[in-house]
Amino acid sequence: MLRRLALSVLLATALLAAFAAPTSASRVIRVGALFPLNGPQATLARQEYQGVEIARDMVNMGGGVGGVPVQLDSRELDDPSTATAAVRSLNGDGVSVVIGTYSSALSVPASAAASAAGLTYWEAGAVADRVTGRGLGDVFRVGASGANLGANSATFTATVLAPRLGLTPAATRVSVVLENDDYGHSVADSAVLSAHAQGLDVVSYTTYNAQAPDWAPVLAAVAAAKPDVLILASYVTDGVSFRRAMLAAHLHVGALVGSTMAECGPDFGILLGSAAIGVFASDRPTQGFNAGVLTPDARATYQRFARAWQETTGGPPTEEGLAGFSAAWALFHDVLPHAGRLTSTSIAAAARALDMPSGSLPNGAGVSFSIDPAMLGQNTRAAAVIWQWQAVRHSVTVWPPVDATGTPQLIPLPA
Repeated sequence: MLRRLALSVLLATALLAAFAAPTSASRVIRVGALFPLNGPQATLARQEYQGVEIARDMVNMGGGVGGVPVQLDSRELDDPSTATAAVRSLNGDGVSVVIGTYSSALSVPASAAASAAGLTYWEAGAVADRVTGRGLGDVFRVGASGANLGANSATFTATVLAPRLGLTPAATRVSVVLENDDYGHSVADSAVLSAHAQGLDVVSYTTYNAQAPDWAPVLAAVAAAKPDVLILASYVTDGVSFRRAMLAAHLHVGALVGSTMAECGPDFGILLGSAAIGVFASDRPTQGFNAGVLTPDARATYQRFARAWQETTGGPPTEEGLAGFSAAWALFHDVLPHAGRLTSTSIAAAARALDMPSGSLPNGAGVSFSIDPAMLGQNTRAAAVIWQWQAVRHSVTVWPPVDATGTPQLIPLPA
């Protein structure tokens, strides 16, 4: 009986070890990474990927996952048409989970290809709504969606901008201008829905092509609508171009609220200088948000990340860097250790089981992935804030109050 008991214990131990982590003979846990590290998107994409790398390094310094280090198996992805081939290559290397891709245009096909190949896909930065909510149970996004950012733009307009402009929501005229793609529509369409729900008067909705913007008809449509607030869903280059065209046309509004990295990224302030002052942006947190929202563990993790970023880059963390780090940290630190054999099925199940309150991740987010088919795999506790440029090359987090390190200023927008 004792021998049978001993054999049972040994068998149970062996099975537990098999499901708890890869064997030491496997040496590493391979995680696929798809990012546009060359080409026009490379500057910001590299920052996001660098955040992922720092998360890997920190997890490995802490002993890896069950004693096994994480290794990034990276592929260049700068063209949506090559997403399937890139995923096929990673699948051939034996990865079970893929992290990427910074860009919405790349994330939509990459996540579909990963799911079709039986891999878990983990989005670190792209915000287009279509990344999640397509019935793909192995696709997850830790950060904010376009719908989050658009809704925040409208809420901020109704609750903060309208009163500061001396208006009721019903009397506040809102124009929406957007780049005509998945990303632009995710932000802008959500802004319109939220604006209507809060009683704002949406007076115009105008699209443009970021690859070849023709600003004259766009500005004419906005001027004819006579808005008090303009909500803009753009990329960096066209966001800068639009602001310059707006000033050249002497088109003035009470407030301009941009979106994601376009209006609040450092390039916007560098390229526009004083012309950026007063512009708001609805986006994810970067360095400078109120660290009091973080749990003690998340605050310590953020401080380690910030030191590593400083040592590597010589500057404070960027929005993209913090987004990439936070998403990868959730995967490496909170999901993989509980994913059994580290198959795609086990990884997805471990992700769906997460229930982390807001403030648990170093960017202020929590984690709880939606099971609603309309937003399946979207983190319902993603962090999103409003920034404002308040001096040359100086932006401040101004909303919501719990995250703010300053108050909204320069309302109405300087001419």
